[in-house]
Amino acid sequence: MNTSHTAEQLGTREIQALDSAHFIHPFTDHGDLATRGARVITRSDGIYIWDSEGEKLLDAMSGLWCVNVGYGRKALAEAAYEQMMTLPFYNSFFQTTNVPAVKLATRLAALAPKVGDRSFEHVFFSSSGSESNDSNVRMVRRYWDLLDQPQRKVIISRHNAYHGSTMAGASLGGMSGMHAQGDLPIPNITHIGQPYFFEDGQPGESADAFGVRAAGWLEDKILEVGPDKVAAFIAEPIQGAGGVIIPPATYWPEIQRIVDKYGILLISDEVICAFGRLGHWFAYERFGYKPDLVTFAKAVTSGYIPLGGVMVGNRVAKVLIEQGGEFNHGYTYSGHPVACAVALANLDIMEAEQLPQRVRGEMGDYFAKRFLALKDHLLVGDAETCGFVAGLVLVKNKQTKARFNPDDAVGMICRGHCFRNGLIMRAVGDRMIIAPPLTMTHADIDELLRLIQQALDLTQQDLHQKGLI
Repeated sequence: MNTSHTAEQLGTREIQALDSAHFIHPFTDHGDLATRGARVITRSDGIYIWDSEGEKLLDAMSGLWCVNVGYGRKALAEAAYEQMMTLPFYNSFFQTTNVPAVKLATRLAALAPKVGDRSFEHVFFSSSGSESNDSNVRMVRRYWDLLDQPQRKVIISRHNAYHGSTMAGASLGGMSGMHAQGDLPIPNITHIGQPYFFEDGQPGESADAFGVRAAGWLEDKILEVGPDKVAAFIAEPIQGAGGVIIPPATYWPEIQRIVDKYGILLISDEVICAFGRLGHWFAYERFGYKPDLVTFAKAVTSGYIPLGGVMVGNRVAKVLIEQGGEFNHGYTYSGHPVACAVALANLDIMEAEQLPQRVRGEMGDYFAKRFLALKDHLLVGDAETCGFVAGLVLVKNKQTKARFNPDDAVGMICRGHCFRNGLIMRAVGDRMIIAPPLTMTHADIDELLRLIQQALDLTQQDLHQKGLI
């Protein structure tokens, strides 16, 4: 078949047929996809996308947690074009560098706030969060080797965490479905419980008390493994793909106390949470803890071009640079000049429009007020926000908080109504989650909440007809 036609020349069915014949998608049941046919996204603008059938959808997931400045930003396209015409690519191996990579590393170091005695002056670039977390494993273990403690190899993470889908990234993550494929996790990675108060809080226990108890699972695991064998603890400030799990306020201070007590490194995976999503350039500032390594990607370019990296704290960087000799690790696209140029232009937009500040201020407050009102809905057991990320849990009985049977697939029922009525909202089991663009206006938020309310009402009708409520 001739595949040289443009998308405009091909009809939806033809594109779907080519997609099914040739494109292996991430996280997809391809048998099911072949039956249904992929939704073909053809264009975008602002907070909206359109499919090949002309349907307009409010993208409340910012693509995949990443299009923070919204779609259609001409300045980002121009930055990519200008850099492509100047220096489209050169590698960072063999003692070479490029101007956009140097400028971006310098700027990120300036944006990353100092917390206590920790600061960030160095950046290691990759192309994604998955690659960045692989790099974290390499750096953490190299760090302890150089300090003559090679037995410190174990990295502790959390169940239901997401840290990427490469071998190391998927191992660091705590998702059982991923571990079931590929003999994961790899050795010397172990997991503790997540700080999900709605699900794991005990009767009569306050959220603050639960936060301390949940953090204590880290100390229990350190003692189980042996403090002299633990290298690091990795965690998302807020678990994103796991369902927007927002820890109680007491959680991160207690985690900090524990990592300090045992001298282990702390990795903050901010692939979702950095660059204004929680109202700060980096999320560790929002929660007040002191990481040694910070994973970033996605919104550093607002998803316009792939770029990721690791902010390397001075504690680690000093050892790697002064004692490590050659670091035998890296990627062809580390510090890619076009990606770095787009990132710089993206940060210009975020600074000029004060996007982190507006999320931290009145706009974030308005979003929280409107979203938290969903708690009144018959199906909603709880609703939470932090900055411009939010989640709610669908329950069978609001008074007892009884949950639906997983086989009922209530989240997918609700997601279906969202899509059919012009809204992209993600389902994680029985949790419905959003992470809208940071450019949302009051009117945009009102429209978003109208669409969510509509989807919940239609889901309630479906569940009643099915006899599930």
